[in-house]
Amino acid sequence: MDAPVNDEGKLNCSIEYTLRKIGGKWKTVILWHLGTEGTLRYNEMRRMLPGVTHKVLSQQLKELEEDGFIHREQYNTIPPKVEYSITEHGKTIMPILQQMHKWGTEHGDF
Repeated sequence: MDAPVNDEGKLNCSIEYTLRKIGGKWKTVILWHLGTEGTLRYNEMRRMLPGVTHKVLSQQLKELEEDGFIHREQYNTIPPKVEYSITEHGKTIMPILQQMHKWGTEHGDF
């Protein structure tokens, strides 16, 4: 069975849409940490995500903010302080991430 296609020839697929919004190596992990641990500063996240580059983390945070999943709060202090938190919209993805966590815990070989 073929997937439905819109007038522009693009797939009308809810899974594809979801993956476009939260796909990528780090977005789900960022959302998980903000959803389970609360507000975090940039360097705290960087320590939690070994292997992520500054460029990639910054880009993923920017995209999550643009899509309304996270909130970025910048304080006018010296040195500058920036905190990230999950939004109400971001919290709606947590049940999916909880299921992914459960599945990975049950089936992962750690």
